[in-house]
Amino acid sequence: MKRYKKYVMPYLAAFITGPIMMLTEVFGEVMLPKLMSLIINNGVANRDLGYIVRIGAVMVFCVILMAMGGTLGAYFSAKASICFTSDLRRDVFAKVQRFSFENIDNFSTGSLVTRLTNDIQQVQNVMMMALRMALRAPGMFVGALIMAFAINGKLALVFLIVIPVLLLLIVLILKTAFPRFEIMQKKLDRLNSGIQESLTNVRVVKSFVREYHEIKKFAGLNEDLKESSLSAMKIVIASMPVMMFAMNVTTLAIVWYGGNMIIAGNMQVGDLTAFTTYIVQILMSLMMLSMVFLQSSRASASLKRINEVMDTEIDLNDDTASRKDKKVEEGRVEFKDVSFGYGRENGESDKVLEHISFTAEPGQTIGIIGSTGSGKTSLVQLIPRLYDVSEGQVLVDGVDVREYSLKNLRNGVGMVLQKNVLFSGTVEENLRWGDEDAPMEELVEASESAQAHGFVSSFAEGYNTELGQGGSNVSGGQKQRLCIARALLKKPKILILDDSTSAVDTATEAKIRESFGKELKDTTKIIIAQRISSVQNADQILVLDNGTVIGHGTHEELLKTCEAYGEIYSTQMGQGVTA
Repeated sequence: MKRYKKYVMPYLAAFITGPIMMLTEVFGEVMLPKLMSLIINNGVANRDLGYIVRIGAVMVFCVILMAMGGTLGAYFSAKASICFTSDLRRDVFAKVQRFSFENIDNFSTGSLVTRLTNDIQQVQNVMMMALRMALRAPGMFVGALIMAFAINGKLALVFLIVIPVLLLLIVLILKTAFPRFEIMQKKLDRLNSGIQESLTNVRVVKSFVREYHEIKKFAGLNEDLKESSLSAMKIVIASMPVMMFAMNVTTLAIVWYGGNMIIAGNMQVGDLTAFTTYIVQILMSLMMLSMVFLQSSRASASLKRINEVMDTEIDLNDDTASRKDKKVEEGRVEFKDVSFGYGRENGESDKVLEHISFTAEPGQTIGIIGSTGSGKTSLVQLIPRLYDVSEGQVLVDGVDVREYSLKNLRNGVGMVLQKNVLFSGTVEENLRWGDEDAPMEELVEASESAQAHGFVSSFAEGYNTELGQGGSNVSGGQKQRLCIARALLKKPKILILDDSTSAVDTATEAKIRESFGKELKDTTKIIIAQRISSVQNADQILVLDNGTVIGHGTHEELLKTCEAYGEIYSTQMGQGVTA
């Protein structure tokens, strides 16, 4: 629990004040039955109106005190719990932002969303409840029990039978509830993942007329969550009748035996009235505690899932960065006998790259081509350390990338990923991800180089045009060009384009390549492409197949030495090629 101390300390006053204020409400609740018994035993019995008024005034004061204490207690409890979970949510989100690609691979997106929202909300709800009940329920239990024994010790002995039975029931309920709540949260993960996948890909769903399939799939996930929720809630539902039954049986027994005592002259009517109220308070306090423990069981399952995120060891960090102050200055890239596999702990069978070696000099253009699944994207992701090599070295400016700080290394590398992503906001706001302080002239210049300025200018709002989520209101080719412009604005020493002109027509792509030659003379450019025309003018071309380099050279050299390259060229250009 030391981890959570830092979330408590800034709001320690609220954490302390809330429960203390609830004690004032408890004081009033415990005193009111006794005051009422005095009115019945003395005021009513003796027809003493003045006594009734005096005790009544004290009761009014107690009610006012209770109202103030309850209101302030609820406010400070809410403040403490909301602030606690707000800071916790901030840190969990920050931790997720530091995750490497491999860390993220271990959690589904839907699961992370659930942990950041529903799980933390469960912790907040229980904390708020606990702060309100932490002293109130035990205080009411102890206070009412003392008052009950003070009124009639013999009659109060019944509690020595009822309370242990109820405590045993509470323990059994909690033992059954925890695993069911844990299962319920996992089912919620699956539902959120399904919703996210369906809504993100809604255009694909509609284009394939698969709405019914998605509705059916969602219904299955929803039904699964419903069954798990009902299974968990049965415990909550069952606990209430059990507690109420115990309360009513105890009250009935007290009234029966207390009535006999009144008839025998051993007890006053007002005392029995107060005693009956104290029975309700004692059993209600136990019910409140049982609900706190029950909800805590669900929150414990949520807290366990939050801890899984917080305890995840980030496998890519600056621990190995012996040259944290060094920045990428030239853009020289060298692969030395590099091998790589996802889930490296699983061994050789997971390798997607094996024994890759090449050097890209500053300002050169390197083309990478190969069939789907040949390892092209995996290769370039090693340069900015989105993943770490399994074997060998990746050097930038002669320095192992693991010796750079992640910030300095990635600031020197501009990357347009295979999946182009734009965010909600204006075109300008999206482009400024490359450089938030860049003057408008540089922003326009980068757009012109990426052949994006023309269509952006055609929009009524120009660079102030609002983009839908994921850039839904621009075409695939426009989205690619905006992503390229964003990377260019970064002024990187190394620019990686991962099949980022696939949705652009050949004429526009040629203009983009031409602008690269003029504007990015000193930038090392690594281009992954499916079309040979995109890379045939590169200084070097790598041909990958099943994670290995089967061809390396210029376009002309590869036509002579690499059969696979020649076949691709022949297929795309529609002509035979002789070695």
